[in-house]
Amino acid sequence: MTIERVIVTGGAGFIGTAVVRQLLDRRVAVLSLDALTYAASPEAVDGDAIPAGYRLEAGDVRDSADVARVLTDFQPDGVIHLAAESHVDRSIDGPRAFLETNVTGTFVVLETVTSWWRELGGPSRERFRLVHVSTDEVFGSLEPDDPPFTAETPYRPRSPYSASKAAADHFARAWHETYGLPVIVTNCSNNFGPWQFPEKFIPVVISRALAWEPIPIYGAGDQVRDWLHVEDHASGLLAALERGAPGSTYLFGARNEWSNRALAELICDLLDGMVPDKRGARRKLLENVTDRPGHDSRYAIDPSLAERELGWEPRHTFTDALRDTIRWYVDHRSWAEDRLAKLGGYRRRGLGESA
Repeated sequence: MTIERVIVTGGAGFIGTAVVRQLLDRRVAVLSLDALTYAASPEAVDGDAIPAGYRLEAGDVRDSADVARVLTDFQPDGVIHLAAESHVDRSIDGPRAFLETNVTGTFVVLETVTSWWRELGGPSRERFRLVHVSTDEVFGSLEPDDPPFTAETPYRPRSPYSASKAAADHFARAWHETYGLPVIVTNCSNNFGPWQFPEKFIPVVISRALAWEPIPIYGAGDQVRDWLHVEDHASGLLAALERGAPGSTYLFGARNEWSNRALAELICDLLDGMVPDKRGARRKLLENVTDRPGHDSRYAIDPSLAERELGWEPRHTFTDALRDTIRWYVDHRSWAEDRLAKLGGYRRRGLGESA
């Protein structure tokens, strides 16, 4: 299917900017609709100059007027819906923002897109797709011997964040079943790569290790996550948009499971090789702290369906990609420091004290 014009909601976020870059590389015109919250990094796309075929529009997915305006003006062939609050710790302390953006925002997008889509002519209407982007966290927590998540895995969200995304997923599927909107749902494992806001696990470890500050490890650090490079996730979302079947669900993961402690140790070792410090090995900075309430013990994804039906597969080798990511944060240290400074520095969240 030929795609020429795409709206990306949340297109100034970590995953959104990767999607936008890949679309532009394919000479697809892109309109990014983004509320430009604390985690937005529009510079990850435009740098010193606005790329040809790219527009960034400040707007809120909770506002139907914003969504209707860009749909009418841009007339997209597809929408990739990424706009969301995404940090689990923040959802524990302030769940309302997650309900409003992730659930209400998705409802507004679905309702507004459906009204616009119904007015399209035959070929445009047949070509249109909406890709709703979700997370593996909606499936809950796996035991060590459990098989990985698939599209048939029951939902068991255990945090306000995952509950909000699960609700949004259900709305997206309901809009396909009830109204015929050509929706495709995707779920992914933990993403990593350059430009990720420095409150997520890998950037936190890198940033604090560079600053020679204690690196928090929740509980025993034995929680397991399946890590996927953000560019591989972005290529999967484009494959879903171009080749996915409406009503289907595709899971993206790299079969790459690491415990939090083992991954933090690897990051410290790689940093020691890149930026040696006379104070010694950075592993000594790892510090066990009170665990997150309801912390899921393991996530893992089986991406077989996406590999088989979409012809997608991850391209990045984990250790090499992690090394490149660490190097990016070393070279862009001031970017991460400035981001944290605007929020008053690093602060532990997610203890459930203010919900």
